[in-house]
Amino acid sequence: MRLRPANIDASAGSLTEIRRIVEQIRQGWPQVRITLRGDSGFCRDELMSWCEDSRVDYVFGFARNQRLRTIIEEALVEAADQWEQTQKPARVFVEFPYQTTTGSWSHPRRVVAKAEHIDGKENPRYVVTSLSAEAWPAQKLYEELYCGRGDMENRIKEQFTLFADRVSAETLRANQLRLYFSALAYLLVCGLRRLGLKTTELATAQVVTIRLRLFKIGALVRVTVRRMCISLPRSYPWPDLFAAVHQALTG
Repeated sequence: MRLRPANIDASAGSLTEIRRIVEQIRQGWPQVRITLRGDSGFCRDELMSWCEDSRVDYVFGFARNQRLRTIIEEALVEAADQWEQTQKPARVFVEFPYQTTTGSWSHPRRVVAKAEHIDGKENPRYVVTSLSAEAWPAQKLYEELYCGRGDMENRIKEQFTLFADRVSAETLRANQLRLYFSALAYLLVCGLRRLGLKTTELATAQVVTIRLRLFKIGALVRVTVRRMCISLPRSYPWPDLFAAVHQALTG
């Protein structure tokens, strides 16, 4: 996790970080297929060109503009007609090659558009991708692959229950250290969820639930030369769960 100042481009530094991560992954799995998924803040030619040259696929959100709307106008009209008939949200998917007129893109790329009409108004969305239409048709690409980004954002939100937003120190360096502690705590909870909770009711629980039921509890801790004893209060409502997790971790 990288703390950055707020007065820079959303994608600033992303290529450096992604290159480092991809290199580390491929040290262990040289032939693994990697697909980057992100919002429009990552839709930059530098990053997309690197992906194309490095055997990394991508699907990024693409910000709306009037030129894009003109291209999908017929699809928007069709979606509006469907909404008029059913009074339910209507989606029409189209795709086309696209290149920016400003020259910010080095070459045309595949753009998939969702022409949607909801609540009496249009709601178009766009993504740009390196994936082929044969492997990922427009609707499948958007609904199954790109929309999965929403669950990624849930993982980011989990960080805030581990104090990732406590960045009120005087220096950026100190706040970055706090963010590292939060990230480390999240990795530990993920390990607990994977190894200790896989057969329990918390196997898919979010961090906040795990923290409240297993960590944020009053207990008497006694440490001797040979062992550590934890005495839970009688009022603790999940003693069987606590014992099951302990057993799963200690074998």
